[in-house]
Amino acid sequence: MLEQMGMAAKAASYQLALLSSREKNRVLEKIADYLEAQTDDILRANEQDLADARANGLSEAMLDRLALNPARLQGIANDVRQVCQLADPVGQVIDGGLLDSGLRIERRRVPLGVIGVIYEARPNVTVDVASLCLKTGNAAILRGGKETWRTNAATVKVIQQALEECGLPAGAVQAIESPDRALVSEMLRLDKYIDMIIPRGGAGLHKLCREQSTIPVITGGIGVCHIFVDESAEIDPALKIIVNAKTQRPSTCNTVETLLVHQKIAAAFLPALSQQMAKSGVTLHAADNAMAQLNGGPANVVPVEAAQYDDEYLSLDLNVNVVSDLDEAIAHIRQHGTQHSDAILTRTLRNADRFINEVDSSAVYVNASTRFTDGGQFGLGAEVAVSTQKLHARGPMGLEALTTYKWIGFGDDTIRA
Repeated sequence: MLEQMGMAAKAASYQLALLSSREKNRVLEKIADYLEAQTDDILRANEQDLADARANGLSEAMLDRLALNPARLQGIANDVRQVCQLADPVGQVIDGGLLDSGLRIERRRVPLGVIGVIYEARPNVTVDVASLCLKTGNAAILRGGKETWRTNAATVKVIQQALEECGLPAGAVQAIESPDRALVSEMLRLDKYIDMIIPRGGAGLHKLCREQSTIPVITGGIGVCHIFVDESAEIDPALKIIVNAKTQRPSTCNTVETLLVHQKIAAAFLPALSQQMAKSGVTLHAADNAMAQLNGGPANVVPVEAAQYDDEYLSLDLNVNVVSDLDEAIAHIRQHGTQHSDAILTRTLRNADRFINEVDSSAVYVNASTRFTDGGQFGLGAEVAVSTQKLHARGPMGLEALTTYKWIGFGDDTIRA
């Protein structure tokens, strides 16, 4: 089955690569229209998925992730229309010039080809990824979570109808509907057809893809993010940033998980932190060196376990550790971070510069919340994932990250000397 899907996707990718921006936008507009026209069918499928999820004991937080309603589906359709407004990177000339040989050379952006995306229980990802792939002339093979297979199937059916009405093959966007996990391993070996794999899920999924894939994998989305409060930081602005980074949306990968506090400011800062975290409903997981100054405060405080420095809470929980200086803070981030998003709160330019240069993360902030690591917030318009690796793409992946480039040489009967 997957072999046939791969063949269809590869064949479709050749057609998609030739489309103009206007033709691609026409498909996207049609998809948005069909999502609105077939709202009832999609919501019925979603309700069946939700019924199974409730029967299987999924948490309320997970059920909320799964659930669609008319307003949410309208928002998804509007997001597709927003992609139409984004600049199409395909065909863009990156650089070039005339060589001494007489050859005129340029680097031009082109689609990657076929993108495989493996993701968990967010039905909006199906449409988001499909629309971004189509905008960049890529075919897509999608494998969503088993909890939303009916919803995914219904939305992919809408996408394929729009494709066919525009004279394009349905194989341009396909979904693996079977929940059989063996199909994931099989998908990871379709290097004859798939050009890039993007996993969107937990650490286990990323580990599986890294270990088993014969296709290049974009890993990321695991965010053990840090904020370091240095000795020059101002308490009230620092607390405002920490509250935002922890509570604005706790289940995201750019939420802060560990707070590092300079020992020279700890006596004044930690009691104020306790007051603020109590108001925000955050449980503090304190190191021994922070416990004494937090125990007297109103916040719920428990001892931190060593393993918690390496995991995402994705909840209203925050590690707190006191460090002796900037060097110790950087060493902690290097040991426990995931190269996602890390911040320093400081009024010292030298410390800010050192932090920027020495913390090797895809996004580094000075006096700002880690919650900004997002394609929309970065002005990319949309994102397909957040990459924490260094090759091809890093940080929020917008449309350009779904392209590669080719070298083109123009000669005048030019030969090499």
